[in-house]
Amino acid sequence: DNIGGILNLTKTIVTGTAIIEGIGALVLATRFIPEFGLSKGIWYSVFHSISAFCNAGFDLMGIYEPYCSLTYHANDVVVNITVMALITIGGIGFFVWDDICKNGINFKKYALHTKIVLTVSAILTFAGALLFLVFERNHTNAGLSFGQSILNSFFDSVTARTAGFNTTDTAALSSASKMLTVFLMFIGGSPGSTAGGMKTTTLAVIAISTFNGIRRRQSKGIFGRRLEDDAIHKASSVAFTNITLALTGIILICAFQPLLGVSDIIFEVASAIGTVGMTAGITRDLVAA
Repeated sequence: DNIGGILNLTKTIVTGTAIIEGIGALVLATRFIPEFGLSKGIWYSVFHSISAFCNAGFDLMGIYEPYCSLTYHANDVVVNITVMALITIGGIGFFVWDDICKNGINFKKYALHTKIVLTVSAILTFAGALLFLVFERNHTNAGLSFGQSILNSFFDSVTARTAGFNTTDTAALSSASKMLTVFLMFIGGSPGSTAGGMKTTTLAVIAISTFNGIRRRQSKGIFGRRLEDDAIHKASSVAFTNITLALTGIILICAFQPLLGVSDIIFEVASAIGTVGMTAGITRDLVAA
């Protein structure tokens, strides 16, 4: 609301980003230095920490084989948890950081925006992981231990929210998991964050408005606060625009390349519009026009 507030928020963003990415790099270094040597291990640690925090999804792991991402580290708990933590922290947004810094771990004191972001993010992460665990039990998780299956499922759920890394073969996912990934990619992260997508707050506003409309209730409230009509209109506009763009992209690619599978095209378009960077393996086969 004022210049001083902007400066303080900027300081929080710059300082917080440096600290979080630095911690992430230090933790990853415990794995990458023994694997790649000192100089290369440090470089890989810094690169992947920044990439994960910024929800970029770029990786340097093509030294193993093309397009492998983090599949060669699927069994490494430290790498998985560190990357997931960086993705999540970057994806909840700087306004949420600021609120948490001011109020600590006190959910009741948080702003409505923070409450919605944290709640929706937690629901999407845990519900997504549970569904991946069920859908992939006879596919990418077949033959794995229960603990490894849980780790894979959580990573699949977190990375789909615009991060772009993968520890399992995306093309080998079941049809149900691909559609779940499309849903998560389309939603994305939260406003004022490093993530893309339609945003968690947009989903929350539309869901609340729809639920109340079905029940024919006039009140559109959440956490004891009433949602403004303007917020509902903006959320609807964002959702409609994204859906329209996605459908247009899907139809155009289907028209120009009819031999490609529709489910893979939907996956690719959702990944592109959400700036996720995940692929079902058909991006390199797309024609120029």
